[in-house]
Amino acid sequence: MMFRRISQLTAGLALYGFSIALFIRAGLGTAPWDILHQGVARLTGISTGVVIIVLSFLILLLWIPLRQRPGWGTLANAVLVGLFVDLSMPLIPRADGLLWQVLFLLGALVLNAVATACYISANFGPGARDGLMTGLARRTGWPLWRCRTLIEVTVVAIGWALGGVLGVGTVAYAFGIGPLVQWLMPVFAIPGVHRGGAKVEAPAVERLPSTAP
Repeated sequence: MMFRRISQLTAGLALYGFSIALFIRAGLGTAPWDILHQGVARLTGISTGVVIIVLSFLILLLWIPLRQRPGWGTLANAVLVGLFVDLSMPLIPRADGLLWQVLFLLGALVLNAVATACYISANFGPGARDGLMTGLARRTGWPLWRCRTLIEVTVVAIGWALGGVLGVGTVAYAFGIGPLVQWLMPVFAIPGVHRGGAKVEAPAVERLPSTAP
């Protein structure tokens, strides 16, 4: 059981990093947080992966007033996603032409959904960005969707102003990632693993709070 959970977490985070790199190479827009990562990377000259790692730990500092507690998966998420983005970027060529851009985008979306279902089902703690959203919701009493919208609109605006790519890929991610992850969760659910106080039995399907790393 534990070996499967650790393997699934590691594989999910590695694949998540690869999917981010694929989104970037598609050049049609990325997920909201990755627009910010791109913008900061362009401003500073630091690689996107390093930006993801640094921002992850800065965001974790915001957990303190929200009284959020990180798990092992939280720390692994903070390091491994950015690491695998940087490892993947040299392996993926830039998409040449609209057809390849669309194929890259669709591939990135599906792989991101698989990665998300993998690491969520491992249940080793939320990513820094997810924890920020759920912690804010708990402390303010606002509904989860309002917290997520506020955070993601803010990071998109800042990232776009810094030069991050906002485009059709961002829209595809916003509307496609939730249903895809929901559909894939039963595939990666681990019988007997508890999430949120409820026992998860495959093929149970849960509502997902978010899919950000």
